[in-house]
Amino acid sequence: MVSAPARRALVREWVEGGASERCALAAIGMSASALRDRPREDRNVELRERILALAHRHRRYGVGMISLKLRQEGRLVNYKRVERRYCEQQLQVRRRTRKKVPVGERAPLLRPTKANQVWSMGFVFDRTAEGRAIKCLVIVDDATHEAVAIDVERAISGHGVVRVLDRLAHSGGLPKMIRTDNSKEFCGKAMVAWAHANRVQLRQIQPGKPNQNAYVESFNGRRRDECLNEHGFPTLLHARTEIERWRREYNEHRPKKAIGAMTPATYAKQLAHSDIITPRTLNPTATQDGGTSGETQTLAMTLAWPVAGRMRRGG
Repeated sequence: MVSAPARRALVREWVEGGASERCALAAIGMSASALRDRPREDRNVELRERILALAHRHRRYGVGMISLKLRQEGRLVNYKRVERRYCEQQLQVRRRTRKKVPVGERAPLLRPTKANQVWSMGFVFDRTAEGRAIKCLVIVDDATHEAVAIDVERAISGHGVVRVLDRLAHSGGLPKMIRTDNSKEFCGKAMVAWAHANRVQLRQIQPGKPNQNAYVESFNGRRRDECLNEHGFPTLLHARTEIERWRREYNEHRPKKAIGAMTPATYAKQLAHSDIITPRTLNPTATQDGGTSGETQTLAMTLAWPVAGRMRRGG
């Protein structure tokens, strides 16, 4: 009986039972003015309902992402107010613990300044309900944070990777460089021949150092947390549908703190119409022929460990 409403209810109950109001107030430790005080109308009802709806739709969104989504909708609500309503309903997301491994000296991974300069590629695996594996080829634009494509198949060979890239070439163009790990699909003859024919440079990270491909690794972690772990896929078709739906939502509706709470699609449009230099990039200096000497320097520092001399058979 700590709250004022509970005390008021108890006093009224005693008065209805025959006790005097003065005795009831003295026993409960409440003043007459507090008993007659009319509580203010709760102005957080609508906000509380909207927070609950967003939390149910995006089950892995914490209070920070919920606050950004509210601002995206045009609701200029104080962060602490959102946090209080969020905690009242016990919506906190339980973090999945990870084993912390000691690392050596870290250096920032420089980000390109324009779209289609560098793409990062990688694979993610999952299973459908009957236990059969599915393999996802993930392609991310390092500059805009956009998920360029997520191709979902039972198996993807080097020729399968080439087919996906050819499809992207017809729809939106190709990058100058592609960064990958050392999977055989990325190092095989099919991939190397395609890159040579399309004048795209391939760069593989050092073996056993996935942090050198940090952008696609970070994206894959977010996708597994918000999509793969939240859905069961009865069939391959269902997996394709859900993953593509999540990809579109990620690009067009999910705000990102790293780009000023914009969506990747909005940020890509802003980059296309301005000369914005994002954090952790080199500042290009103009050359006499109109090019940018810093652009080449950025890409060279961003991508190490060339593929030359490391081509594998197959693919």
